[in-house]
Amino acid sequence: MEKQSAYRKTSEIVRRYDFNFRKRFGQNFLTDEGVLQQIVSSSHITENDLVIEIGPGIGTLTRYLCEAACQVAAIEIDRDLVKILHETLSDCKNLRIVEGDVLKVNLCGLAAEYGVSDTSGSTASSGGLSTEAAAVFPKSGQAFRCRHLKVVANLPYYITTPILMGLFEQHVPAERVTVMVQKEVADRMTARCGSRDYGSLSLAVQYYARPEIVTLVPASSFMPSPKVDSAVVTMQLYKDKPVQAKDEQLLKAIIRAAFGQRRKTLSNALGNAPQIPVTRDQTAKTLTALGLPASARGETLSLQQFAQLTDALADLIRA
Repeated sequence: MEKQSAYRKTSEIVRRYDFNFRKRFGQNFLTDEGVLQQIVSSSHITENDLVIEIGPGIGTLTRYLCEAACQVAAIEIDRDLVKILHETLSDCKNLRIVEGDVLKVNLCGLAAEYGVSDTSGSTASSGGLSTEAAAVFPKSGQAFRCRHLKVVANLPYYITTPILMGLFEQHVPAERVTVMVQKEVADRMTARCGSRDYGSLSLAVQYYARPEIVTLVPASSFMPSPKVDSAVVTMQLYKDKPVQAKDEQLLKAIIRAAFGQRRKTLSNALGNAPQIPVTRDQTAKTLTALGLPASARGETLSLQQFAQLTDALADLIRA
């Protein structure tokens, strides 16, 4: 009955506003109440939290977030949806709608406006929203003091990696990030060394966080139904990363090269990468010194081993 209720609500809003789904924004609205509740519960949201929601759609999940959190800032790129949200969520007094492209929004500055601190205890870097983003629901005059940040997002396939890497690399002070992604992407995010799905996305995500698939979501749970199934993934971000490389940029370059040519050995893949100034022979000897086969491929190395290889090659490059 609850699932039908969510479906009816979504259908009613779509009809009332004569909304046209835009494929370029990957718009598929979740209508399963059970999954909506799982997203909130797996995000571990409390009354002290600021939640940044990326891609609120028509606001079905947003209402749940507003009920659980201290404050919610929802970032929506579609101006037509912003207008709908303005009306359908006007009773949510702890909600702020930000119109803009999340890749151009200063998320650290947004968090700082609510008093959220980073893991060191200092307030996140300020600067406010970008000039391309507009707060449709401006804050009231009261001072918000949220203690922690959680991020919740429904991510289209084509923009999943840029958004996740933006969150991680800009050091947005989130404790947990929960995302809806295509099942194929979820499998890659959580894949272990040696598995078919293991690759650069697995390593990038697991360098910054501990990912876990919460639930699988069939295509029938959305309006309109996408062509593939999805999954909810929650990521607990590390305060202190268990694996760290001396040169993170070199680590990322090595991983990109390793999986950009999956069938090649690491020695050949890195030897062909112009941004990594080492020879095939140097890489092979370094692998052997680390107790790894000289003919090793990227899919056989764990994150820890990639970090060790990076540190050894960094020393070699600087020598």
